[in-house]
Amino acid sequence: MEWRHSGSPRLPKFRVHKSAGKVLASIFWDQDGIILIDYLPNGQTINAECYSSLLVQLNDILKEKGRGKVIKGVLFLHDNATSHRALATQKKLANLGFQCLDHPPYSPDLAPSDYHLFPRLKKQLKIRHFSSDAEVITAAETS
Repeated sequence: MEWRHSGSPRLPKFRVHKSAGKVLASIFWDQDGIILIDYLPNGQTINAECYSSLLVQLNDILKEKGRGKVIKGVLFLHDNATSHRALATQKKLANLGFQCLDHPPYSPDLAPSDYHLFPRLKKQLKIRHFSSDAEVITAAETS
């Protein structure tokens, strides 16, 4: 529906091309760049079990990356999502030796990655249409 005078012409309607659905990526990064990217399969949600398995993968990568270096510990910052605050997740973080930094309670809901990591990625993917999730993942990996 649109409001117009009875004699005015209708605006042309544009065809919208369907693009691929949303792809959820969990990205772990440090001062040197991205450490781990994990893409969630369609229809699956992130829960404490899924997030804990990602933390184990991250720990394995950090051990591999830190060969020959003395690692004093990992300072870990994540937001207050339900899967992050779950008891199982907190136990896994303690078992892995990660020291969690508190997320400020009244901070804006923006993480540091929103300022440093994602703007370049958004710029690369802007106005592109993808026909499958695999194309989205490939484009994100190459940017």
